Amino acid sequence: MNIGRQFLSPANTDFLPDLRMGVENLRAHKLRSLLTMLGMIFGVAAVVAMLSIGAGAQQEVMAFIEQLGVRNLIVEAREAPDSQALQKIRKLSAGLNFKDYRVIQANVEGISATTARKRFTPSKLLPRPQTDPPMVYGVSPSYATIANLALVSGRFFDERETAGAAPVTVLGEAAAASLFGADDPIGQYVKVNEQWFQVIGVAGPQLTVQSDVAGLPAQDRNNLMYVPLYSAIFRLEDGQSQQKDEIDGIYLQMRPGSDIPAAAALLRGLLNVSHRQAGDFTIVSPAELLAEQRRTQRVFEMVMVAIASISLLVGGIGIMNIMLASVMERTREIGVRRAIGAKRRDVIRQFLIETTIISLAGGVAGVIVGVALSRAIGYLAGWSTIVTTTSIVLAFLVSVTIGLVFGLYPAARAASLDPVKALHYE
Repeated sequence: MNIGRQFLSPANTDFLPDLRMGVENLRAHKLRSLLTMLGMIFGVAAVVAMLSIGAGAQQEVMAFIEQLGVRNLIVEAREAPDSQALQKIRKLSAGLNFKDYRVIQANVEGISATTARKRFTPSKLLPRPQTDPPMVYGVSPSYATIANLALVSGRFFDERETAGAAPVTVLGEAAAASLFGADDPIGQYVKVNEQWFQVIGVAGPQLTVQSDVAGLPAQDRNNLMYVPLYSAIFRLEDGQSQQKDEIDGIYLQMRPGSDIPAAAALLRGLLNVSHRQAGDFTIVSPAELLAEQRRTQRVFEMVMVAIASISLLVGGIGIMNIMLASVMERTREIGVRRAIGAKRRDVIRQFLIETTIISLAGGVAGVIVGVALSRAIGYLAGWSTIVTTTSIVLAFLVSVTIGLVFGLYPAARAASLDPVKALHYE
């Protein structure tokens, strides 16, 4: 019988004939095989793309937190939403001020560098910026060390210029490009409101996130102008600014080996006492944020895998349906094979090989589609996406496992067919 020669004999347990037979069978039904693979392709692509988007977003936030400095503590004044809320707060607290700054310096041990900050949004700028106007940061020279600020040209201002409220400024990378374009800004002048400031330095690129991070407002950290703290207070202070906190930020850098959580707790206690629990400040501890972000990343990855695995589950159900239909369609073929001596395990192996081929091909195609999709999303949406080896291996293994698990029942059902009834099946 010609058809019998196509099947394995009981003595032939070689894997290659079964593999060849499985490939030929799938090629004989190309459209059905492709439709069966689509569920696996979309499932794997969803896992890879979602994990790459999540990894990109999480890495961007974690890199930003690391840039803040794991040995740093940051106190941010919390602005009132309206004048009525501000007056209510002012009955309890005068806001963040230099007295708080001095109390912190005197009572918190292990501080290696510190600076207060006064922030302004200019109402007028010359030259006119080509994009959004840069924000002005009034800080001390130690800010460059605390913020790990690298200069690409020029220098940062010193203590003498700070004490004398010198009209000098250091521009962020984006601010320099917006104000002066391709020209060298060093030595040029910028008019902020009614005051002229000479540019003495340009800072290197800083990481920026698009949303608030634990009390730190979203801000383009490259579109900044750094000026001496007293220059900001004495030269740029106006009537509207008087209604705000005397200073709106305090940066502390702790010595290596310092107990950061204990220092943060002491800092919070000191300010709660002086501000009478007004809740008008936020303390940011990048070290604690980094640890929390890593925990969040692990949970996020598990949730993303669980959601995307639903697509793989649907793909597995599709494989089961198609293979069950294939068993019914090939009942007579199975009967012939059993009649010439094939054992149940041979039939099971044949169908499992076919489901494995579908899963492997779908997994490979899904990885390619997922990588392409994540790159396309990153390009079109401007998001940071990172395709990790872990996401590819995980998606691939899950797809193959689901293919095998859902292919097992049709294979077992095919093997359990009665050879005599199968031969008479039409």
